[in-house]
Amino acid sequence: MGELPVTTEVKKKPDMRLSASITLDFPPTVDGTQYKTLIMRRPKTKDSIKAAKFKGHDADKGILLLADLCNVSPDVIEELDEIDAMKLSDQLEAFRGGQSS
Repeated sequence: MGELPVTTEVKKKPDMRLSASITLDFPPTVDGTQYKTLIMRRPKTKDSIKAAKFKGHDADKGILLLADLCNVSPDVIEELDEIDAMKLSDQLEAFRGGQSS
């Protein structure tokens, strides 16, 4: 009889910090201000509810949520390079315990 393959599932531990500093690789300039670092706070249920109630495309809801969590205008999130946007998404996922939104 053959052996069953061994799979190791690594569960991500939730990031328990109250906020996280994200250094941007490609800092955007919006309205004369350059954003080199964004501070993201932990999401609350009300943040997700607010984004869910927003009428628009799912991407717009994500932009609204990230802007609220980083205390910046949605324009700043829209101007992010995709690599930096992924950093924010990854941090949000880490705050949520590795679960995707």
